[in-house]
Amino acid sequence: QVQFVESGGGLVQAGGSLRLSCAASGRTYSINVMGWYRQAPGKEREMVAFITTGGVTNYADSVKGRFAISRDNAKNTMYLQMNNLKPDDTAKYYCNTMPTPMAWGQGTQVTVSS
Repeated sequence: QVQFVESGGGLVQAGGSLRLSCAASGRTYSINVMGWYRQAPGKEREMVAFITTGGVTNYADSVKGRFAISRDNAKNTMYLQMNNLKPDDTAKYYCNTMPTPMAWGQGTQVTVSS
C-alpha cells in the first residue's frame, strides 16, 4: 500500500496562488500515474490533474492554463501549483494514484474568497 500526506492549502483571495504538496510513502515503486483530486461540499470528488512517471500531464478543463502539476520521483513527492485561483476552486484537495485510487489521505483544504 501507499500512504499520502497532502499539505499547502489555505485561504486565499481570488486571483491568488497556492502550491500544494503531496508526500507518498510505502510501496511507491508501484506508482505510475499520480494525480490531484478535489471535492467541494455537496459535490462528488473530481480529477484535477494527473502526471505519469515520465512526466506526461493532463488537466481538467476547468483548471487548464491556471494549474501546473509536477513530481519529483526521487523524493516521492508531487506538487500542484495553482495560479489565478477562483472561488469555484474551493474544495478539499487530495492526491492519489490514477486511474484506481488507493486509500485516501486527509487532504488539504483550499478556500478561495471572492
